[in-house]
Amino acid sequence: MTPVRDILAAAIPGESGFRVAIPTDWLQGRTTYGGLSAALALHAAQGIEPGLPPLRSAQIAFIGPLAGEVTVTATKLRRGRTAAFIQADVVSDAGLGLRATFVFMADQPSRIDLAGRLTSTLRPPAADAKVYTGPDEFFTGNFNFLDLKDEAKGEAEWLRWARLRDHNELDPMVQLMAVGDALPPAAFKLLGKEPAPISSLTWIVNLLTPAPTTRDGWWLLSATSDHARHGCSSQIMTMWNADGQPVAQGMQSVAIFG
Repeated sequence: MTPVRDILAAAIPGESGFRVAIPTDWLQGRTTYGGLSAALALHAAQGIEPGLPPLRSAQIAFIGPLAGEVTVTATKLRRGRTAAFIQADVVSDAGLGLRATFVFMADQPSRIDLAGRLTSTLRPPAADAKVYTGPDEFFTGNFNFLDLKDEAKGEAEWLRWARLRDHNELDPMVQLMAVGDALPPAAFKLLGKEPAPISSLTWIVNLLTPAPTTRDGWWLLSATSDHARHGCSSQIMTMWNADGQPVAQGMQSVAIFG
């Protein structure tokens, strides 16, 4: 297990970013787990411009495989009075693997206050709960999980508590990006006992709070697909903290090769 904190600490600074080696225990098949790639991109974006406001949105394209040593760079696209747009790329020997656009924006005065219906009443795992961890040679070995199968009743739906096994001293937004993609694609459930290759294409994440916090590192993750056809699935994703407060909502496009 390699904590994200240690990966960032080993990064070698470079022009507009850094170089870093991806540990093999963070691989997902032939590429790096998407949440880690996105977290590295965010870390580079946070360092490119001083005094950035909180992250509010991320648009991520998973373009190609990433493994071994990667170079992460960030570029300021525009910074106005209220928002800053930062682009970040992650490149390996195989070429461009990820491109992200991050939007940073402070809270704004507004007459609108719509809380929605996203609050969750599900409680995080107790201290003595039987959580599980994936194999050490796979990225899931860096997580603890607790499945909520009884609550996830949809034919293409996951609901799971997740946390990094070592989440201390990690920027809250970087932690959120690292955990937010930890569920299998929702359409994976539809494959039954005949699995097929699945690959995330894009991931859009909207932050619902400027300062995400939780307890004991636990985040509740949901992924639901209502449409999977012609080799492509669209899924909605939501993330709550341990108190049931929504912290992020997103959408992902997933390719299904079978």
